[in-house]
Amino acid sequence: MLVNDPDAPVNVAPNRGAAPPAGYRSLEFTSDGALLRGRLYLPDRQAAGAVVMAHGFSATIPMVMDRYAECLRDHGLAVLAFDHRGHGSSDGEPRGEINAWVQALGYIEAIGAARDSTGTSRVALWSDSLSARVALGVAALDDRVSALVCQVPALGAELGADDVSGDRLAAMERFLSTGPLRGPSDGWRSAPVVSADQEASTSALKPLTAYRWFIEYGGRYGTGWTNRVTFTAAPDAPDFDPFACAPRVRVPTFFAMSPDDEMPGAVSSVTRAVFDRIPGRKEVIEVDGGHFGLLEHPSPAFEQVSRAQAQWLARTLGTPA
Repeated sequence: MLVNDPDAPVNVAPNRGAAPPAGYRSLEFTSDGALLRGRLYLPDRQAAGAVVMAHGFSATIPMVMDRYAECLRDHGLAVLAFDHRGHGSSDGEPRGEINAWVQALGYIEAIGAARDSTGTSRVALWSDSLSARVALGVAALDDRVSALVCQVPALGAELGADDVSGDRLAAMERFLSTGPLRGPSDGWRSAPVVSADQEASTSALKPLTAYRWFIEYGGRYGTGWTNRVTFTAAPDAPDFDPFACAPRVRVPTFFAMSPDDEMPGAVSSVTRAVFDRIPGRKEVIEVDGGHFGLLEHPSPAFEQVSRAQAQWLARTLGTPA
């Protein structure tokens, strides 16, 4: 199945000047009527392939994803790291929008932008936390995806039923194609991302580890992060269902997970169950440190996982399917 036409024109506006000292060029593309912004990292040799990267729940490029992008580039990969619609440097209202369907469209348009900007047809998706749920769905629905990396994936709190008939996946594909992807604005729900006092101000993410990480990394100068999200999904939207998507992910897949994830939406037993249902070539590593340990930089966990991902992607994209 292919959600959109790989030959359709993509609105790409890369900076064609020399790369700045940070080692990337700015790149823009359009998704759902908004201009999304990202960074295009190019290696100093012919790229083995391209990787499209998007961060997890409410986070932005400078919140350690840029460090992963640099590692992938240094292993010979072209990288397009972008901010989701309504987050960080990207345009789009409402700000801080959380909507898996909207983010799936962003990934889909980013694939086209990466292909146009790098000249390669071999494009992998890199994802973290909530974006891993989204990327898994895109990999199941878009035939242009060549490989998939899911880092501490937030795939749910409970085991789901198998989609033997394929009806649930077909419903997802129809909804993504026809929408509307948002419900009426009077039904949108807004909340802080994290809060130090759950009694005074209930937040979307409640574990203390989430509060510590977002305040430390999101609070740094220039991240563009704001401590507010808005949930906009349509009330009649089907579930963005990893148990329906996993059996249709037939590209090489790499999971990096916590053996005991503390986030309620990223239960480790659910992650393992989804991984088991992926039929293609796959690899999983477990790294201590909880949900946010892999997003600590510098740290031994970051060094281990970033190197493992980069080596795996370079081998996978550098070898014709």
